[in-house]
Amino acid sequence: MDYELIGITVLWTFLYGYLIVASIDFGAGFFSYYSTITGREHVISKVINRYLSPVWEVTNVFLVFFFIGIVGFFPSTAFYYGTALLIPGSIAIVLLAIRGSYYAFHHYGFKGNRFYQFLYGATGLLIPASLSVVLTISEGGFITVVNEQVHMNYGALFTSFYSWTVVVLAIVSVLYISACFLTFYAYKARDMNAFAVLRGYALFWSFPTILASVLVFFSLNQHNPTHFASMVDLSWLFSLSFLFFLGAVYLIWKQKRLGLAFIFVMLQFATAFFGYGASHLPYLLFPYLTIYDGFTNEAMAIALIIAFIAGLLLLIPSLYLLMRLFLFDNKYVQGRK
Repeated sequence: MDYELIGITVLWTFLYGYLIVASIDFGAGFFSYYSTITGREHVISKVINRYLSPVWEVTNVFLVFFFIGIVGFFPSTAFYYGTALLIPGSIAIVLLAIRGSYYAFHHYGFKGNRFYQFLYGATGLLIPASLSVVLTISEGGFITVVNEQVHMNYGALFTSFYSWTVVVLAIVSVLYISACFLTFYAYKARDMNAFAVLRGYALFWSFPTILASVLVFFSLNQHNPTHFASMVDLSWLFSLSFLFFLGAVYLIWKQKRLGLAFIFVMLQFATAFFGYGASHLPYLLFPYLTIYDGFTNEAMAIALIIAFIAGLLLLIPSLYLLMRLFLFDNKYVQGRK
């Protein structure tokens, strides 16, 4: 049995879960602050707060599972990525701490501070930008290993066109995913004023998202032709992703079946995300590290696979109950409890 493939598939599934759940959270933070400075806070703040109140505490569960799992399954990643992610990783941790502090102050203490709201909105864009650096570094060209020491070329990273296209894609994707979900959520809440505003956001950010995706795709050809060739071999997945994108935008534009529209959004990113991951295999860090290098022993691999699948099977019903009891409960979503 190929435990390496099973392990990375389980981890990639957790990372995809984080991509969707965190994107809604991060985008909501930005829209909350943006509505404040544009005078629309009274229109969409209720919808955003009703979503965030029961959800914000569980958002990072997916990310914690992923980072524990990547080191558990592939211990060598700690050696290669430990030095490389020292700066961007530290920035991400600080930003997550700031965001957590905002939640604590906003939901359990002082409310209405404009500076806190600015930090909340800014972290919604800066966290995905900092975390996206991991995917950029994995493509190679930024890390060199000399005498068994890892050296990170930050100059190459910050001047790379591919690096910045990934950052842009991370930011616009967060805003697009979040706006699409909140559009559906506002409609579910029968808050038509918020629905009109959020629907405009969803349609507006749809074009930058697909444009950034195309830029990443072609800039990768210049940066890592080997990976690009593998992506071309899986072009049917990316074509399917584009079709799901068109379906989602059409339904939102026509203002019908908005739940299905968001399912299309999730499928759009699922096909693209798993297509990217599959085409990247077997590399975890091109060209130094593959999923077969430094993989943990078989007994540990089996234990981790069982534990993570059990965790996933426990997490999914928990999220379902959370959505059933709070997010999509008719009285809660309409603000009647």
